[in-house]
Amino acid sequence: MGAIDYAMAGPLTGLERVPPEVLRGVPSEVLPICKLAAGLVMHPMFTGDLVLTEGRLAEQQLRTAEDIIQAVLALDPASLQTAREPVNRTIGTCRNFVVLNVALLRYRGTAARARCGFGTYFDPGRGLDHWITEYWHSSEGRWVRVDTQHLDGSFVAHPEDLRPGEFLTGGEAWARHQDGVIDAAMFGVPGTDNWGPAEIRGNAVRDLAALNKVETLPWDEWGRMTASYAGQTGPDYDNLIDEIASACATDEPSDISELYARPELTVPAELIR
Repeated sequence: MGAIDYAMAGPLTGLERVPPEVLRGVPSEVLPICKLAAGLVMHPMFTGDLVLTEGRLAEQQLRTAEDIIQAVLALDPASLQTAREPVNRTIGTCRNFVVLNVALLRYRGTAARARCGFGTYFDPGRGLDHWITEYWHSSEGRWVRVDTQHLDGSFVAHPEDLRPGEFLTGGEAWARHQDGVIDAAMFGVPGTDNWGPAEIRGNAVRDLAALNKVETLPWDEWGRMTASYAGQTGPDYDNLIDEIASACATDEPSDISELYARPELTVPAELIR
């Protein structure tokens, strides 16, 4: 299998249905693009005094960048460069911020991808479920990690260029867990009982999908993920997660593609729409 072209849209980041005039003013430089999402999307944990209906909260379920943009325009038809008032931002998780960001970066020809894992800077000593953007910095020859949701710098000093260890992909967290470097019980989803190795396994599988340009919802499950969350998998599944962690760490496109092609790791068609 050949290289993965991260400058081209994937099934959830294409913008063909978005009117050209809506995209015409999108900046051409990376960081200005990255800053757009914070003025268009609002995380449900940071809505302040706003009272949201079930319909508004359901916007978190929007899968495609096109649908996210359509939701934004339905609330306020201004250009995407115009930061909306909080009430006129679409509701979305960190994943929604990132999918929109990655779609716009790819639209402008920048190689970009979503990463699923854990932020270690929100609550010292814990890794909180989180998604970030990576873009390829050609002159430096490296992937730069950007916390698209928190570019205001309120949680981490350099959200536009996260330092090693500040964000751990699912595979990176799994490798550290296996090596005894981290306590898996301290990694999970805030406000829930979902903590521990199963959460790390789940994000490792989602991160593999994201590296194949399929950016699922944070709660999507397929293959043996549900059994893992229920504590019904054993060493063989852990060995599979070891393979995922290794492939994602080496970042060899052929290995990433071949591993994702296994039926239990490929995202089902019903989760891509």
